[in-house]
Parts: sequence; C-alpha cells; structure tokens
Amino acid sequence: MKQMDAMEEWLEGNGEFPWQDREILRYLGYPQEQKVTEQVMSLIGEGKQELEQAARPRSVWKEYPLRVEGHLLTTACLKTVSKNLEKNLKDCEKVLLFGATLGSQVDRLLQRYARLQMSKAVILQASAAAMLETYCDWQNERLREEYKEKGWYLRPRFSPGYGDFPLECQSSLVSALELSKRIGVTLTDSLLMAPSKSVTAVIGLSKKPRVCTVQGCEVCGKKDCPYRR
Repeated sequence: MKQMDAMEEWLEGNGEFPWQDREILRYLGYPQEQKVTEQVMSLIGEGKQELEQAARPRSVWKEYPLRVEGHLLTTACLKTVSKNLEKNLKDCEKVLLFGATLGSQVDRLLQRYARLQMSKAVILQASAAAMLETYCDWQNERLREEYKEKGWYLRPRFSPGYGDFPLECQSSLVSALELSKRIGVTLTDSLLMAPSKSVTAVIGLSKKPRVCTVQGCEVCGKKDCPYRR
C-alpha cells in the first residue's frame, strides 16, 4: 500500500495549486454562457486562498488482482455487480483501490462560514469539491506515468455511487485501504465520508492501451443535473 502527503510536494513541483475556475463555477451551477459577477469572482478568489491554507491533501492506494465472472467483479476485498464498472474495467487484469482527502481543517473552515457567511460557505463548498477533483486528477496522472513504465495502462477512476456502482461498496474500499488509520477518513452509518471532502475510487489496470472517457458525469443518467459537465 502506498500513501502520499502531497500539498508541500505539489506546490514545490508546480509552483502553485492548479485551480480551474470553470470547475468551481460548474459546481456552483453556473452555465458556461452565464456571466459571473465581480463579487462572486472576488469571493472565489478569497476562498481559494483560504483553502490552500487549510487543505492537507493526502491519498492512499493499493493494488489487487481482478477477476470477472459473468457480470460479477471480484477482488480480494470487493465483490460487486455493476455494468458501468464492468465496462470501465474491460480488459483489466488488476485494479488500484484509491482514496483521497483534503483533510479535517477544510471541514472546519466550511462549518465556520456556514455559521458566519452562507454565501461564502456555498462558494467554499464548490471550490473544495473542485480542489479535491483536481488533486485526484494530478495523483492519477502520476500513477499513470508510474504504471506505464511497468507496461500497464490505467483506466479512469470510478467511484461508488457512479452509475450503477453501489454506494454500499464504499465500506469495502474504506476498510481495505485502512483510510481511518492512513489518512484519517471514516465512514458514517449513512455511507457519508468524514472529512466530507474525501473520495474513494477503483482504477483499472490493463496491458492493453485504450482511450476511455467513461467517468463521472458521463455515466450518470441524470441529464438535467445542474452540476453536469
């Protein structure tokens, strides 16, 4: 199992956090064509600075062999039936189970503004979601490069709750990755993660290169979602 405490390393290697304002606005529900006020952009700018101070991104991952029998997908710690995940893992012989978090200080920041300034809290929620996604993308790219040197190709990460991948599988991933011990992430009885800006995912490993764009919004049947890409 590998683990990474990444904020210092990220900033050292990249100079600054690679924010994508368009993603923040998407999480806020802004259509691409809608003009954004200076006040909103100012609050976004303030929020980004505060999140960079509060966030302590960490991630952990572990490799497992994959067995597919019919529509049943099985690893040493996860067993599920999911047509969407099965399609994503086509030609894969192994999987990486992946977990990441922005840390508990981000939750405290969100809770503070929920009491003091709700408009800022909403923007911080969207910015933190975009931050977590960007961090996972960055870590995903590092894994892609690492495994390519070994002759393996990564499929896009796929999280419980996407498409027909049961959210109940969250428990198996949290347990297998020892997220509480490794990066301080726990799971509530209602399958919510704490800290809230945390995620788990399955990443396929295949010997066959394949262009695969199935991820997130693209497998969701809710076409009218305001957060859809």
